[in-house]
Amino acid sequence: MPLVLALLCLLCLLPGAAWAQEPVELRVWHAYRGEERLAFEAALARFDNERPDLIVAPLALPYDSFFNKLEAAAPRGNGPDLFVAAHERVGAWARSGLVQPVGALPDGLHPRTVDAVAFEGQRWGVPLAYKCLALFSNRALVPEPPRSTTALFALTPPPGGFPLAYQSTEPYFHAPWMHAFGGGVFQAGVVALDRPGNAEALDFARSLLLRGLIPDEPTGALVTQLFNEGLAATVINGPWFIGEIDPSVDFVVSPLPFVDEAGAAAAPFLTVEAAFVSAYAAHPDAAADLAAFLAGTDVAIQRAIDGRQSVATLAAYDDPRVGADPVIAAFRAQLDATVPMPNEPAMAATWEPMARNLRRVVRGSIDGAAGARLAAQEHAVVSRPPPEAANPWPLILLAVVVGLGGLAWFIKEGLRRKKELVAHRFAYLTVLPAALAMGLLVMVPFVVGAAVSLFTHHEGQFTFVGLANFIDILFARDWPVSSPLSFWFTLGVTILWTLANVLAHVGIGVALAMLLREPWLRLKGVYRVLLILPWAVPNYITALIWKGMFHRQFGAINGMLTWLGLEPVSWFSQFSTAFSANLITNTWLGFPFMMVVTLGALQAIPRDLEQAAEVDGATGWQRFRHVTLPLLKPALLPAVVLGSVWTFNMFNIIFLVSGGEPDASTEILISEAYKWAFTRGARYGYASAYAVLIFGVLLLYSRTTNWLMGRQVL
Repeated sequence: MPLVLALLCLLCLLPGAAWAQEPVELRVWHAYRGEERLAFEAALARFDNERPDLIVAPLALPYDSFFNKLEAAAPRGNGPDLFVAAHERVGAWARSGLVQPVGALPDGLHPRTVDAVAFEGQRWGVPLAYKCLALFSNRALVPEPPRSTTALFALTPPPGGFPLAYQSTEPYFHAPWMHAFGGGVFQAGVVALDRPGNAEALDFARSLLLRGLIPDEPTGALVTQLFNEGLAATVINGPWFIGEIDPSVDFVVSPLPFVDEAGAAAAPFLTVEAAFVSAYAAHPDAAADLAAFLAGTDVAIQRAIDGRQSVATLAAYDDPRVGADPVIAAFRAQLDATVPMPNEPAMAATWEPMARNLRRVVRGSIDGAAGARLAAQEHAVVSRPPPEAANPWPLILLAVVVGLGGLAWFIKEGLRRKKELVAHRFAYLTVLPAALAMGLLVMVPFVVGAAVSLFTHHEGQFTFVGLANFIDILFARDWPVSSPLSFWFTLGVTILWTLANVLAHVGIGVALAMLLREPWLRLKGVYRVLLILPWAVPNYITALIWKGMFHRQFGAINGMLTWLGLEPVSWFSQFSTAFSANLITNTWLGFPFMMVVTLGALQAIPRDLEQAAEVDGATGWQRFRHVTLPLLKPALLPAVVLGSVWTFNMFNIIFLVSGGEPDASTEILISEAYKWAFTRGARYGYASAYAVLIFGVLLLYSRTTNWLMGRQVL
């Protein structure tokens, strides 16, 4: 036996004993889909085969939730060792400690892609691929891709068409003109939206619309439709647009034209997809090896061929199979005239001010100089330094006192009602699961959200500031009270929005219900089904349909107005028409609910009462007012209260139909809270304070209505 043990020990010490070591798992996250995913995961499998000590475990996440999942999971040890993502958040990730710097980068990467992953003197990722805008031309309309704006705007489109189509009211698509005129977002590391070049570019965008060279109110869907139907000779878009082009369209991709009006080439933003090593990686060295492997020439060639990616490795374009792809060649040529998307954390707060004032200029409300100046002013407000840290102990002591007081009251009530609790113990046990579920799903999130309102979020860190967020909101520190961006203005719009919708819902719903109960009406069942359909269709689908119907140039509503000999309406250019568009859409969604409630209540009202009133000489209106309506109130009032709460927080319609236009004047409180959280520098505490105030307003409303109903005032 001693001899056997000695032999076993000797075997363990031999180099051949490596078989006893289990391979480690290397977790890789990405958001690729389709051909890109297959090519990327094939490269991971190739690395896996070359490294028997590793098991590469890829995970494809939806793009929309990728960053939230990453930033939540990585610090808790549940994230990846390596992840592939766009470079725009490098600055925020570096400052929050989510990623770690990389060593020497592989040779042969394009300098602009390397610049994109650099932040504060260090490089934080390995560039793999890139995306940018380019010019798509319909060969049937454009024999030769235009090399200048003079040639581009001289194209003759078909009747009702345009030489160029792009999302002219979106800053990302406007950026090529901005850079051509010498503008930009940052200057010497500081946000500078009021530069002269920015103002000139804004005026240039307005001139394109005035000259009829581009469509009005363009969306991504509209641009695609115009190109596929041959109504747009050229389109400015990115590589993702290829999957949206109809197979019957013969197109060619080329670099953006030289802007003769500016004397420089149009330069779009450059987005680099890079491999980042997580600062919480369990195997950082292996992750770094994988990142370098993915950027290697052989793997880059394979990704370019199989995934049709525009890779960052320049040597890959020497391969004839890659160079022969006309789309990849076009984006490679465009790469030399791009501007890397700024990766500063402050960049996130610039999109909304730029977009709002770009729309103002394009629709002619202001000129370019005023648009650039207002964009700078609005950015200065949303990016101002957070409130100073506060002492948390007073609020902690207050919370403890309130908690102890509540506990004492609960114990006192329990002792006072001991016999009742014992007698009904089985009933309380029956509702206990529901109570626990409500506590976990409703009360806990509410308490956490309310607690967040006492903090400010900056560069990944939360700082306790007490009631500073509430003070800023209620005392209009950020904006004048009369500004559409102030809490009080938005509250007024929200109340007007709720009242108008509830009146329309109740009025139309009750009128249709009264009509459907009439015995002389035939096919009532068919009418009921048809009238309930708007309620059955998901509201975001309905909202997008109505938004298309309100389009100024191609909408069905303006088409009807034109057919009647009236002028088309620019629905989202002023408050009254934009508010009306939202109201019409939500009325279409809301009246079926009130109609169904009223129909149900009418079944319980004897027709004898109305007939007796008719015999007494009462008119139809008098019978409705003095007989039917009082009997409808018990069922209708709770529906009105519920409908008011729903409408007060009807985020989808505002967000999808008007988008808050014009100038955020049609925003309601819930959509403003969303923007403070996700488009204005991640001010989560400020947004949570909005949410708490919304809860307070609705609580006051519900208590008031209960009091009035108890006094039978309503």
